[in-house]
This record gives sequence, structure tokens and C-alpha cells, in this order.
Amino acid sequence: MDPKAFVSGMAALGAGIAALACIGAGIGTGNATGKAVEGVSRQPEASGKIMSTLVIGSAFSEATAIYGLIIALFLIFKI
Repeated sequence: MDPKAFVSGMAALGAGIAALACIGAGIGTGNATGKAVEGVSRQPEASGKIMSTLVIGSAFSEATAIYGLIIALFLIFKI
């Protein structure tokens, strides 16, 4: 097997694995949002605190997805 083709194949495989971070972040954000909506429906007076915590948690979750996307792009374009 050509070494250059092997490296390209492994880079594509690594990019696919790194892109899985986006799936995990999406699932996590969806679960957190669902639980926040349940919490607000149970206790409407705490909606401000629940929503601020949700926004901070979602930011951290989406940061993981962005890091995975950046790594995948680096592997695809071999920067």
C-alpha cells in the first residue's frame, strides 16, 4: 500500500471520529434543554436561574462540538 494513501485514509478516519463530538454535543444540549423546560414548567419562579445555567452549560457543550469540528477540518485539509 502506498504510504501517502494510508496517511490520507487514516486522516479521513480521524476526521470522522472527531466529528462524532458534534453528535455528542447535540444530544447533550438537547437533553439539557428538555430538562430545563421541565424545570421551568414545574417551578416558573426559578426560570431566570434555570435559563442562565442552561445558557452557560450549552456554551460549554457547543464549545466541545466546535473543537471537534476544527480538529476534523485540520485532519481533512492537513493543516
